Amino acid sequence: MSEAMLERLWQATLDTLVMVAVSGVISILLGLLLGVALYVTRPDRFLARPLLHGLLGIIVNIGRSIPFIILMVAIVPFTRLLVGSSIGINAAIVPLTVAAIPFVARLVEGSLNEVSPGLIEAAQSMGATAPQIILKVLLPEARGGLITAATITLITLIGYSAMAGAVGAGGLGAIGINYGYNRYDSAVMISTVTIMVVLVQLIQMIGDYLVRKAQHK
Repeated sequence: MSEAMLERLWQATLDTLVMVAVSGVISILLGLLLGVALYVTRPDRFLARPLLHGLLGIIVNIGRSIPFIILMVAIVPFTRLLVGSSIGINAAIVPLTVAAIPFVARLVEGSLNEVSPGLIEAAQSMGATAPQIILKVLLPEARGGLITAATITLITLIGYSAMAGAVGAGGLGAIGINYGYNRYDSAVMISTVTIMVVLVQLIQMIGDYLVRKAQHK
């Protein structure tokens, strides 16, 4: 493999990390808020708002049902409005974030559902307010599940970023398609896949480590 191609692979790896990191942080923060809202507004919860819960649920389900490659193309006008372009790393971050938010929200809701209702009832009996229950009971008790949700999200975003490379986002996906597939360069294709596998393994190992630490606190 030429030195120029090695430099392209290195730059593509950095681009992929930037896309995944930025979209991951934004989608995890917004998805966390949406997931908490889904949890607390259920009819049997302490901030029950059935209509709002139903509306949020529909929005999340719609977001999760659209394949990423279609979503990316469908929101091109929105992407251009935000970043002024529909190609490149900055443009890819927009659909990556939009696709991941409902995904994170459902994972967060699932993690919060694992918290014992008795803990919430105990907090309510002691006069805790809704924000106190969320910040001091729900989120701390569900931290292991929330870390797992963040790990799954980042790994999913690596896969999404590869698909985004097919329509001009750059990163490892673009290198794999443009040089590995279109030019039949098996060395580039294998290298691209290997780097992505290593990235996924590293993220999973870090996530597992953080979950173990959270569970021992």
